[in-house]
Amino acid sequence: MDSTAAPPAAGRQNLLADFLASIVVFLVAVPLCMGIAIASGVPPAAGLITGIVGGIAVGAIAGSPLLVSGPAAGLAVLVFELVQAHGIIALGPVVLLSGLIQVAAGLTGLGMWFRMVSPAVVNGMLAGIGILIIASQFHVMFDAKPLPTGFQNFLAAPKLVFNSISNGAGLQAALLGLGTIAMILLWEKLRPAKLKLLPGVLIAIILATVVAEAMQLSVNRVTLPDNLIAGIEWVTPEKMLGLFGKPALLVAALAFAFIASAETLLSAAAVDRMHDGPRTQYSRELTAQGIGNTLCGLMGALPMTGVIVRSAANVQAGATSRRSTIMHGTWILAFVLLLPWLLRMAPISALAGILVFTGFKMIKPSQIKELAEYGRGNVSVYVVTALTIVATDLLTGVIVGIGFALLRLSLRSARLHLNLKNGEAPNEKTLRMVGFATFLNIPWITKILDEIPPGTKLTLDIDRLRHIDYAVVVLLQDWGRMAPVSGSELIVDWPTLKSRSEGIDERRELVQVSS
Repeated sequence: MDSTAAPPAAGRQNLLADFLASIVVFLVAVPLCMGIAIASGVPPAAGLITGIVGGIAVGAIAGSPLLVSGPAAGLAVLVFELVQAHGIIALGPVVLLSGLIQVAAGLTGLGMWFRMVSPAVVNGMLAGIGILIIASQFHVMFDAKPLPTGFQNFLAAPKLVFNSISNGAGLQAALLGLGTIAMILLWEKLRPAKLKLLPGVLIAIILATVVAEAMQLSVNRVTLPDNLIAGIEWVTPEKMLGLFGKPALLVAALAFAFIASAETLLSAAAVDRMHDGPRTQYSRELTAQGIGNTLCGLMGALPMTGVIVRSAANVQAGATSRRSTIMHGTWILAFVLLLPWLLRMAPISALAGILVFTGFKMIKPSQIKELAEYGRGNVSVYVVTALTIVATDLLTGVIVGIGFALLRLSLRSARLHLNLKNGEAPNEKTLRMVGFATFLNIPWITKILDEIPPGTKLTLDIDRLRHIDYAVVVLLQDWGRMAPVSGSELIVDWPTLKSRSEGIDERRELVQVSS
């Protein structure tokens, strides 16, 4: 008899927890799937299909069991630009090729390398996307069509508001969208403790739909085909061959693959910090995302990533395994097949309100403060990335952000020497770090930490460590927090380690100069 097997009662308890968590994630996912599709300039069905594939197919093979995959606001801007420039016919082939790129990257073990991207760049990317989503979805809240660029949307916003007030165009829709945002904020602040797992977006969309139906408001509503299968735009070999004749589409596929992978692995790392279960297998997760995007591409649906909002809801609702993710995808499928008429009642302006709220959440001003603790340079990378995305496009912004981060790094002549030695006792080891520890060193540091045997007391020698950035601090904190699970222990002088961060070094130099 296997002594490690869970008792039947515990197994039933975990199954119940996963079932309840899947319901919560399903309720969060449905309005977001439709809203992100509308923000991307494609039919809501394309977002629902991605949610179903992300839940059932990717959930079954994911490298991060509690990470939920589906359409992401972070790719909405990129999809919108693609559809505006090349038509919706280009979406399937581009997503399919991006999925194949992800599969190749995952199978060749490149998943860990995506963690090399500085958190300041990724967070700046999300902030820039959030700003663009706010700009575009503000127009959709008035039942108006968004303009191609963020600047155009910002410049046109005052005229849109003036026209709405003066002649009533889109006023009902706008009030419904603003009411949706207000309902989400009120629910987050005032919801009873017994209903803490009930998502605010669900309450808001239900109330907005009830108001729109009861008052017979003249607002745009969601359109869905009677048969979801009939609405699938299957990608043919001819469409794929046409892709290779257009270099711009090949670049778009690379951009989809890179940004989707970075956002997924960033979300997976964040989810790992929320629970004490199995850690993410990054290359396996990247492969699973690639398979999911390949399937979505074949069906002409939206690209997917691992998404933090739905994943956080999954963890907070008590999920214990990948069953909750798989079941949430099953509930979406059943809902779309059995109750499509209910989804058609949802006002588009209310879904746009949800996306505007999501855009503000993506900006996260608190993250600027957190980055600033580890140096003003991190904040500059964040700001440069975000503003470049708003001023140009998503891919250019990410490239500029990475280039700026590398420029800063090269100016500091960052080099790190790692030396792992045995200690006096058999279960003791010392890791000596000399030089500059940055996000570029994460693959090597991770490799050494992964090879530490269980039950090891690991001492970090940082006497000759001149600088450590935020990404490496987070990596060491995570390893130290999980070390007791395997009987290991991390010994490090945390105050001294933090003093080696750029922020404190700069402040010390400033004091010396002023004195």
